[in-house]
Formats: sequence, C-alpha cells, structure tokens
Amino acid sequence: MQLDDLYRRVIMDHYKNPRNRGTLDEEAVTIDLNNPTCGDKIQLQMQVEDGVVKAAKFVGEGCSISLSSASMMTDAVKGKTLDEALAMAEKFSGLMKGEAVEFEYEDIEALSGVNKFPARIKCATLAWNALRKGIEQANAKQ
Repeated sequence: MQLDDLYRRVIMDHYKNPRNRGTLDEEAVTIDLNNPTCGDKIQLQMQVEDGVVKAAKFVGEGCSISLSSASMMTDAVKGKTLDEALAMAEKFSGLMKGEAVEFEYEDIEALSGVNKFPARIKCATLAWNALRKGIEQANAKQ
C-alpha cells in the first residue's frame, strides 16, 4: 500500500468516525468559526483546568479534510497544556507550508498532502484556528 493511500484511509476514517464529536457544558471555552469560501463550519469547545486541556469536542459541517482535521486536533490536544497545544497549532501551520514536521499524534501527518492544494489549506486549518482562538480565550480567563 502506498503512503498516499494510507493517508487517504486515515483521513476518511476520521471523517466517517469522528473522534470527540459533540458538545461540552456551558462552562467550556467555545469558539465558532467558518470558512466562507467553501462553507465549512466548526464549533470547538474545550474544558480547560489549571492551564491543561481536559476535554475538547467539536460540532460542525464541511468537507472530509475540515472535519477529519477537527477530529485529529481534538484528540491530539487532550491532556496538553495550553502552551503545548499552541505549539502543536504552530507545527500544523508548518505542515501546511510543506515543512517536514512530526507529531506525537501521528494521524495528523496524513494531512501533509493538503499543502499541494492551496484551496484546501483553509479547510484543514479551520479547527486549528479555532484552537488558537480558544487558547486566547482560556488564557484571558486565567
């Protein structure tokens, strides 16, 4: 099996079986973002305690790239400090620019091919942009 095929399977698995889909209680940090160019929408919620992401969930609609990226991101940030989560978002930006980066949560690397399709980069980064805004919001509350 070629690497591209494996990556496609990982992306489709997250799209068809999203991790952390749903909502948290009203105490959660909540960010709503959309990508008007293609119609992707996401609501990210994070439960942050003592500077650590205890839980992350999302609801939304959009393409397979957008929703699988949200699934991967919410799985990857659980248990991370806000600084670690922000560093992960920065690494993801590098991945979208074609930089060779590695993630502890390896499924994210399946999105590396998205950088070959500039119109799809906004799809992949939507959830990560929501994460950045959520971290800003959580830091402002502390």
